[in-house]
Amino acid sequence: MPLRELQYPTEPYSKVNRLKDRADYALETIHQIVNSCPMLHVSFQAPDSPFPAVLPMIGQMGSFSRPSADLGDVLDLYLHGYVSSRIMNTARSTDSQEEGVPMTIAASHLDGLVLALTPNSHSYNYRSAILFGHATLVTDPAEKLYAMELITESIVPHRWAHSRVPPNAAEMQSTSVLRVRISTGSAKIRTGEPHDERGDLEDEALLERVWTGVVPVYTVRGEPVAGGYNRVGEVPGYLEGWRGEVNREAEEYAREAVQREVVAKKVDG
Repeated sequence: MPLRELQYPTEPYSKVNRLKDRADYALETIHQIVNSCPMLHVSFQAPDSPFPAVLPMIGQMGSFSRPSADLGDVLDLYLHGYVSSRIMNTARSTDSQEEGVPMTIAASHLDGLVLALTPNSHSYNYRSAILFGHATLVTDPAEKLYAMELITESIVPHRWAHSRVPPNAAEMQSTSVLRVRISTGSAKIRTGEPHDERGDLEDEALLERVWTGVVPVYTVRGEPVAGGYNRVGEVPGYLEGWRGEVNREAEEYAREAVQREVVAKKVDG
């Protein structure tokens, strides 16, 4: 962990303008949101399209030169995909002297449905992050293998070592990896209970009639279902242990997020 908390610079295109109190520019906060998001949405400008392309992709932040770097350090984003996909072809056709393909990457988690007295005051508890950077193809075989393992481990920890590895030559040739050098980023987070207008809060009849509160929302990893040719009798311990832990953590965060803002107000007061 760095001696002081590192933050991304605020640029006109990355600065949170509405509800600025929900903004966070800390590398650790942003990287945690990205690395815990099972699906990233990657936007780039394809040369043969009048519209920006947006692709759902799997990715993970890390550092090939400093594998032990933590989430508060400067990290790159690794994305993998099919070798001849549009995003890989775009990166491949970019002049090697250029920075790379400009990309915007979005990650978001829904943590709760915030139900207020009036629909206009309804909201979500959420965590969202946006990264801005330039992508180039990874050409070093060692870095490519590092990124493939990093991404696999982000899906299910310890899965890489418990599968047939390393990838064979055909798998390595059919897969490309992008390294996105991050220029800046920002996060926006909402926690707490509903907030209503004073006029509605003073309406006793409305308060008696309308339920208000938060419905926690979190992703659950369900009971594993064996494949048709599976010959392993029991679900491996590393998989079942991780499934239980990640489910507990997701539920705990969603429920604690409801009270987080309320507790903060009491402490500040």
